[in-house]
This record gives sequence, C-alpha cells and structure tokens, in this order.
Amino acid sequence: MLPIKRVLLAIMMIASLFEMSKAQDLAVKTDLSSDIFTNINIGGEVGLAPKWTLDLSGEFNAWTFSDNKRWKHWFVQPEARYWFCDRFAGHFVGAHLHGGQYNVGGLDMGFSMLGTDFGKLKDYRFQGWFVGAGVAYGYAWVLGRHWNLEAEIGLGYSYTRYSQFKCAGCGKKLKSNRPHNYFGPTKAAINLVYVF
Repeated sequence: MLPIKRVLLAIMMIASLFEMSKAQDLAVKTDLSSDIFTNINIGGEVGLAPKWTLDLSGEFNAWTFSDNKRWKHWFVQPEARYWFCDRFAGHFVGAHLHGGQYNVGGLDMGFSMLGTDFGKLKDYRFQGWFVGAGVAYGYAWVLGRHWNLEAEIGLGYSYTRYSQFKCAGCGKKLKSNRPHNYFGPTKAAINLVYVF
C-alpha cells in the first residue's frame, strides 16, 4: 500500500508543477522613467500565490554630469504585492523596503517637501546611506501575451545618515554623519514588463 501512496504523491506533485508552469509566474522589468534619467535599473517579480507576488528592483547611477552635477546612487527595493484580480494584471497594492547609498550635488531642485529641503542640492553635495519602508499602489495594463505596462506610486519613510560638502565637486566636508528622517514619495515607476 505504501508504494501506491508514493506513486500518487509523485503524480500529484508533477501535475502541480505542470499546472504552475502554465501560469504566469515570473516577470522581468525596467523602469522607463529611470531610464530617461540615465539610471541603470532592472527588476524581477515572481508569483508566490494566486494573488501574491514578490518584486525585487534595483537601480544604479555612477555618472558625473557637466558642471560637476552628480546623481550617483544605488539602491534595492523588495516589495510584496497583492493583486486584486490576477497576478501581473490590473490593480495591486504593495509594501516595500528600500536601502542604498548616494552621492548627489550641483542639482537645481529648488523645493522643499515634508521637512526635506531639496534646494540645498544646488550649492552643496551630500553623501550617505539610507534605509526605509513604504506602501504603494499600482496598475498593470496587459499589452500582449508577454508584455505589460505597469505604473506605481509609493509613499513611506527613509532614515539616512549623510556627510555634507561645501560644493558638488570639492572635498571640503562641512558636516559629518548627520541623521535625517524623510517622509514622502519612496517609489514612482513606469515599468515595461516581460512576463514569462
């Protein structure tokens, strides 16, 4: 009797693997809005359950632009997503973590938001690291059998420690190892997605 149970269990496992292979379980993506700003980025998403996926995205920029403008950074952002209909299609909500490093300065972004003065980026350079978390909402449009377009916006919190330098190109340090708390947008993406 025991060998029959093993055979039935093996058949059920193979059948479930075959059924899973027919479903859309894996996707790769790039954020078109980051591509515009010369940020190298890639993401992957894997199905965990009928309405749940795990997304992992990352971004990298190592360039110094003209006039010593810097937007150097790297970060990773894992996110658990709940889809209201089917995976990889329609509305979804997510909860994400993020972390990385940055070296930015010489950028004219004259605005403040929720206690963070982005106007200082014009005259100073900031170098440091950050970690945080947030929540997001998004929608995925099915373009074809394998292609989707996905838009997402997220809000959250980041804790950062940074050093401030006198100008974008010089090395004179003004402040060192300063903490800062940021509340606001933590994710904005327009992803081109290929679903396997």
